[in-house]
Amino acid sequence: QVQLVESGGGLVQPGGSLRLSCAASGSIFTLYVMGWYCQGPGKQRELVATITRDGTTNYADSVKGRFTISRDNAKNTVYLQMNSLKPEDTAVYYCNGRTIFHSDYWGQGTQVTVSS
Repeated sequence: QVQLVESGGGLVQPGGSLRLSCAASGSIFTLYVMGWYCQGPGKQRELVATITRDGTTNYADSVKGRFTISRDNAKNTVYLQMNSLKPEDTAVYYCNGRTIFHSDYWGQGTQVTVSS
């Protein structure tokens, strides 16, 4: 079992920045990729960014050049630095962890609202 706890969401003005954190606990040695997904109002959950155990990253086209995913293995934490935020980035952001057994774990979600 893996537990994921997100933090760092909130209200920010367009053009602003936020950093989300996802702390993992439990059987973390089984995780091989972690990522962030978002679900906007009336939309399906979609990929934002992922990072593998060796640091390989992948981003949705809509966030390339604005968002950066990183991980601190010593702290078992994954971060999402979000810059140049736009109103369309408004969503609930979920942390995801996928294990070597192809099991998916999700955090509870954190709300990000971009509005003036």
